[in-house]
Amino acid sequence: MIDGKLPDGFRLRPESMLCFDIYATHHAVGQVYQPLLSELGLTYPQYLVMIILWEKDGQTVGQLGDRLDLASSTLTPLIKRLESQGLVTRKRDTADERKVRVHLSQAGIALQHDASHVPGCVAEAFGLTMEQFTQMHEMLGQVRRSLKTHADSEAA
Repeated sequence: MIDGKLPDGFRLRPESMLCFDIYATHHAVGQVYQPLLSELGLTYPQYLVMIILWEKDGQTVGQLGDRLDLASSTLTPLIKRLESQGLVTRKRDTADERKVRVHLSQAGIALQHDASHVPGCVAEAFGLTMEQFTQMHEMLGQVRRSLKTHADSEAA
């Protein structure tokens, strides 16, 4: 489809829709992650939070939400579950009490080692060369940014 026009003879079927390809791929990727993360006691969104905290501990809920494009109303229950698992602690920011900072516990820090095999297992499951993997990553990032820009402009 170019300029909003479908090619002649086009029939609307899931197999011909890019959005279905993305949806089905998302599901397939989830099936690869699920057993790996289940061993760690994490869901995929929890894993993403942990990755960000392993990169830089003590981030605010707002910073985490910005990185993951999640609202605090979605993120807060997720972080509370991580806290109940003993992986993180939440504390009010001393400089601005409206902000809540999330810190790794010792168990959360230790979990990074236990999770170190996950990226390699997932990358292997993709069955792509490193060049293909990099190209797909870049293209999906471009598509995501374009879709977000479009949605933001439609909302305005």
